[in-house]
Amino acid sequence: MMGHMTTRFYVAFFDDAINILLGQVTGWAPTMPEWADRGWADVRHEIDFVGEVASGVIVEIYCAVRNVGRTSIQTDYEMRRLHGGQIAARLAAKTVFFNLAERKSTPLTEPMLERLKSWMTATTAPSHGGTA
Repeated sequence: MMGHMTTRFYVAFFDDAINILLGQVTGWAPTMPEWADRGWADVRHEIDFVGEVASGVIVEIYCAVRNVGRTSIQTDYEMRRLHGGQIAARLAAKTVFFNLAERKSTPLTEPMLERLKSWMTATTAPSHGGTA
């Protein structure tokens, strides 16, 4: 309505990127039977809006794992304009591994922890692209 992408779209794009990253870095796949009743709950989002994104601009989101705890991970995201690479926004998030049946946090599994550790030093490619 203002000629640029509004907050609700930033949050949606970042939320999509979080889900893609969680699948990539932990092996989590919500449609697979071994992941039944386990998912994720975002408990913290801090967004810095760096540059305006006009309607119709294509964006990419780059992701990194910053910290791994017993039940949670902290991740960083950078939204960039596809053409030119200018930074549009940054998100710092904390996401908790969650038992959906018991409605409480649950420890990350050993295989998840192993995969996460390898991602903590890796530079990642975009996990999600979208159009404002």
